[in-house]
Amino acid sequence: MAKDSQFSGGKSHLEMGSLEGRAVLQLEDENLVNSKHNDRRTASMDATPQISVFDANTDDVSCKCMWNNILRQMHIVLFTKKLNLLIPCGPLAMLVDKLTDHHGWIFFLSLLGIIPLAERLGWATEQLAFYTGPTVGGLLNATFGNATELIISMYALRRGMIRVVQQSLLGSILSNTLLVLGCAFFGGGLVHSSKDQLFDKGNAVMNSGLLLMAVMGLLFPAVLHFTHTELHFGKSELALSRFSSCVMLVAYGAYLFYQLTSQNSLYMPISEEEGENDGSPDEEEAPEISKWGSIIWLSIMTLWIAVLSEYLVNAIEGASVAMSIPVAFISVILLPIVGNAAEHAGAVMFACKDKLDISLGVAIGSSTQIAMFGIPFCVVVGWIMGRPMDLNFQLFETATLFMSVLVVAFMLQDGTSNYFKGLMLLLCYLIVAASFFVHIDPEAIQDKPKKP
Repeated sequence: MAKDSQFSGGKSHLEMGSLEGRAVLQLEDENLVNSKHNDRRTASMDATPQISVFDANTDDVSCKCMWNNILRQMHIVLFTKKLNLLIPCGPLAMLVDKLTDHHGWIFFLSLLGIIPLAERLGWATEQLAFYTGPTVGGLLNATFGNATELIISMYALRRGMIRVVQQSLLGSILSNTLLVLGCAFFGGGLVHSSKDQLFDKGNAVMNSGLLLMAVMGLLFPAVLHFTHTELHFGKSELALSRFSSCVMLVAYGAYLFYQLTSQNSLYMPISEEEGENDGSPDEEEAPEISKWGSIIWLSIMTLWIAVLSEYLVNAIEGASVAMSIPVAFISVILLPIVGNAAEHAGAVMFACKDKLDISLGVAIGSSTQIAMFGIPFCVVVGWIMGRPMDLNFQLFETATLFMSVLVVAFMLQDGTSNYFKGLMLLLCYLIVAASFFVHIDPEAIQDKPKKP
């Protein structure tokens, strides 16, 4: 009995313990459920004012971020380069044009105002290329690399100043092949004087061949004109120029397709070479502005260059008289130096870093773009506009281009460079500049500006 009572007592204690534990668990569950319910009610009560406060401040925060982003991009674009101190020269040229008729000052100020814009245009193109990749980036560089020269040419062509168009495009080729490449070879050779610098001979020879093809396209109309062997005098020369221009555009399109699709692309090895040479992460390049920011600034710079180009072209002849400088010298020497200012600095900088492939891509590649695309494009546009723009650049200019391309082709054939080669190219450019300073263009008298 004692055992039974003891057992029953133990059992009752166990039952009581289990009942107590069950009660405790049930109480905890109820408290947990109640706390969750209360939290949910509290959250639901607090949700409305919190969301409304956040929504009220969202527009202010987003507007503030947008303005901060705009101000940051404006600071990067306009105030990070010392060259941008020349930007006010553009509005000043417009002011001088409104108040006075001093074409010399208008031309000089417009020239100075275009220099930083040309540099920023190239920079904006590079920024956009970060987002588009090397293929589309190469096409963008091909399109906008010589945008300044093409815009100036379009305004001169619209006013009927065909000789200014021809001479400025010719001067751009001479400036890139002799001056820009010469400075790159000379600067890189001085920095790396203990060795000969190397570059990809295949790409250099291909670009030299394209330049010689362009010279052939310019040579035949000039020879046809000066030998008086035209089938229809005054018509055959123009017809041949237009046909040759279409052929050159097709050749340039095929060249771009080959470069952008083959493994030996002119654009791909540049980025790969940069990645190999600049192994340190500190020197890796990254975009400074957004994709849409690049597009917007590219449009702004192009539009501003177009506006200043009109003032520049209108003041060329007046500046020639005011400063006693031949129009041929202004067109061939001064205008291309302005348009190639950014490319000039970039080519020298890359050569000093022992990246001659990039320097050649800038200098010789830009010359190829002008010779195989810029000049034929102006002929076709003149055809559409009813202007007799042709490939007859006159005997003196054609001979100058022919000799310059030959000199550069011989300099590039061995795939090496040094400061002496650069010095020779610079001295050749001095001879060309002096020749155009004393050259009288016989066609300039007939090429008076015509109102559109």
